[in-house]
Amino acid sequence: MGLLARMSTVFKSKASAALDQMEDPRQTLDYSYEKQMELLQQVKRSLADVATSKKMLELQKDQLDAQVSKLDDEAKAALTAGREDLAKEALTRKAQIAQQSAGLTSQVADLAGQEEKMIENEKRLEAKITSFRSQKEVIKAQYSTAQAQVKVGEATTGISEEMADVGMAMQRAQDKTDRMRARAAAIDDLTDSGALTDPTAGDPIQAELDKVQQQSDVDKDLARLKAEMGGSK
Repeated sequence: MGLLARMSTVFKSKASAALDQMEDPRQTLDYSYEKQMELLQQVKRSLADVATSKKMLELQKDQLDAQVSKLDDEAKAALTAGREDLAKEALTRKAQIAQQSAGLTSQVADLAGQEEKMIENEKRLEAKITSFRSQKEVIKAQYSTAQAQVKVGEATTGISEEMADVGMAMQRAQDKTDRMRARAAAIDDLTDSGALTDPTAGDPIQAELDKVQQQSDVDKDLARLKAEMGGSK
């Protein structure tokens, strides 16, 4: 197999796979049913055309038969009047028209045979379409059920694209949370060890000395108040 042939085969296989993914069998079945219904309508129109043609020929034949009967009466009247020449002319026209009528009879018979066959074909086609419609609805229902089962199964197992996206989002959120918790714990450990200090808290030694001085001032002030109260007695 040449390079071009192999490339053609690969292209066709990929195109077929892509088409299979995009194709919804329910839509395909509905489309096929619509086409069959269109075909049935065409058959019905053709049948109506044949029936119309047959009826027109029958009317023409009736008119010719009426002329044949009239010419026969005219021939009799001509003989009664002693005009054999007129009788022969009437009978000649009668023979011509009778021949035309016979031809129409044959054509009407042919059309009647065609009409009968078309009616049988129409009935068979209509029965086939009715059966197809029932089958397609069953297949559509089965496909919808299978599709729903697949979606539920994919969602349950997490292999669907939507659930995969949800799972990845949850994993990213969990990873970020773990990183934030680890960072907070690390900061707490560094703070407790004294490696990190709060720059807004000032000098911790000076703060402690300030507390000692404040307590000394309080003690002195308390002693003063006691002394004043004792002297007033």
